[in-house]
Amino acid sequence: MNTVHPDHPLPLPASPLRPVPAHRLRRALRRHGGNVLLITPFLALFGLFGIWPVLRSAYLSFTDYHATDAGRWIGLGNYIELFQDDRFYRALANTTLYMVMVSIISVLLGLALAVAWGSQRRSHRWLRVAFFLPSVAGGVGVISVWKYLANSEPYGLFNTVRAVLGLEPVRFLGDPAWSLPLLTMIAVWSAMGYNMVIFVAGMRSIPADLHEAAALDGATPAERFLHITLPLLRPTLVYSLITGMITSFQVFYEPYILFGTVGAVGGPLDSALMLVSYLFDHGYNQLNLGYACAVAWVLTTILFLLTLVNLRLGRTHDSH
Repeated sequence: MNTVHPDHPLPLPASPLRPVPAHRLRRALRRHGGNVLLITPFLALFGLFGIWPVLRSAYLSFTDYHATDAGRWIGLGNYIELFQDDRFYRALANTTLYMVMVSIISVLLGLALAVAWGSQRRSHRWLRVAFFLPSVAGGVGVISVWKYLANSEPYGLFNTVRAVLGLEPVRFLGDPAWSLPLLTMIAVWSAMGYNMVIFVAGMRSIPADLHEAAALDGATPAERFLHITLPLLRPTLVYSLITGMITSFQVFYEPYILFGTVGAVGGPLDSALMLVSYLFDHGYNQLNLGYACAVAWVLTTILFLLTLVNLRLGRTHDSH
């Protein structure tokens, strides 16, 4: 016969969860009810115009929906069709190449401009303003000006200059070989001034004592830049590079406006077809909204992965 030792009593059964007393709930409402009431309109609008469209697009990506009839559930059909479409891979390749060229070149030129004209001299300040203006003035109007400059007609400035130099005219907007270089040139022209300002701010946060001590030790300006400025600018470099990559991956109105007169949305032979242009073509030209939602979610996944790369690089810097 088993006995229970008095020094080791049996554990009592766990008591069930007790509901929150009514007086505590009334006290919380009296204390925070006004704040909840104030943010309720924001929460309602955010849910209606922020959360609901995202959830709706996720659902539509699994349907055959053409905006003129009720959607039909097809599961992964849109995604299977997407990854079997050669045009999608062309858009992905163009966007990736464009992103790599723009992000790297604009960061390098921005850093070079910051090193060359980052002092407090009045002339340097005016030069920084001049280089920063394209990032402020960017938009539909500026792209329209670039379209005028690169036009193949006699009034296009680029071909006018080539004619003065005795060179043959070039169909910048009609030759597939010029599509990505022209888009890259416009994007770099617009972004390098912004990167320059970011790098100037980062360089001014570096203590001047480090450069003075290195100069006293006989370090040359190039050595001070490589061993002091560049390592301490790493967070700024990572920020500029990753934000430039994400921005470049979402490019749309530049190729759309430049090649608007060409038959296809992606320019001649889809040489300027980007992922967002591909999405626009299926969603608004063909009204295949279910397929367009699938493209949007693939694009979102790629941007999410780029953000993870940003976080990983940031953690690597913090660990060092």
